[in-house]
Amino acid sequence: MTASWLDITKEKRYAMTGNILLDVKDVKMHFPVTRGIIRRNVGHIKALEGVSFSIRKGETLGLVGESGCGKTTAGKCILRLYQPTSGEVVFEGRDLVKVKGDALRHVRKRLQMVFQDPHSCLDPRMKCRDIIGEPLKIHDMASRKEYREQVEDIMRLVELDADMADRFAHEFSGGQRQRIGIARALMLKPSLIVCDEPVSALDVSIQAQIINLLQELQEKFHLTYLFIAHDLAVVNHISDRVAVMYLGKIVEIASSSELYVNPVHPYTKSLLSAVPIPDPVIESARKRIILNGDVPSPLNPPSGCTFHPRCPKATKKCSAVSPVFRKIGSEQEEHWVACHQV
Repeated sequence: MTASWLDITKEKRYAMTGNILLDVKDVKMHFPVTRGIIRRNVGHIKALEGVSFSIRKGETLGLVGESGCGKTTAGKCILRLYQPTSGEVVFEGRDLVKVKGDALRHVRKRLQMVFQDPHSCLDPRMKCRDIIGEPLKIHDMASRKEYREQVEDIMRLVELDADMADRFAHEFSGGQRQRIGIARALMLKPSLIVCDEPVSALDVSIQAQIINLLQELQEKFHLTYLFIAHDLAVVNHISDRVAVMYLGKIVEIASSSELYVNPVHPYTKSLLSAVPIPDPVIESARKRIILNGDVPSPLNPPSGCTFHPRCPKATKKCSAVSPVFRKIGSEQEEHWVACHQV
């Protein structure tokens, strides 16, 4: 009997994943800041500053970092909800930054998003059936009979009763609304789903149900996830690899097992030290790493390493020279970090 995808260890799952599906190369996203009556440009908010990472087919890449570090912006640039200032977003061998018009509309069927807030991402004037089935109408992919059948099939798949199809969004609980959002994302059978903090607005018990559902759907449909989250425990559970962001840059990438056991970047260490451990003896003996100061403004980021004003190991070189993102450790591990002190 073949082992379930969920029963296989993360290391084996990662080895079983396919070729590169998404390759993000040096993506920058600068938002103009304007003032005055004539809206004069006075600067740019550098939300992303040279972000690079790749995701293999069937893999889940977790993307973590503090609020405002650029995680959601990265996801929206991948989906072309934002037009990146520069860089490449290569999806299935095609640079999405250069794709326009009907070609972009066609490729978007292969890319979908599950949004953070299950309350605001659903139109309150539309019934559940219309919310889930709207992608089919937009892309003209089903007859009236097929439309009804496919919507009800996908509802059952995300564990919603098909009899609820004629209800409005306000008649569902938070967990049910998020299931509607997942069903809508699955409607066009995408290759990649960007999950933008899909469980942060839910109760803990419901979070576990949604995470398990996402993993089961990944196994069934061979999905690839970019999983954006704050909760590092959730990210560790669902992700094959984890990328850590700080102020618009990736500072460390490694497999989930490697990153949580052997974090290298000082920022990664501080994040992991804040994750509570459900053992009072171990928790009381742990040393919490408290960072000084606040996250600098992306309107005027620090020179050199952007983390150096808060880093306990910073030197003069850190404030003057931006560190190179480089590979460390063994050839098999694929552990990458941007730090002068490593």
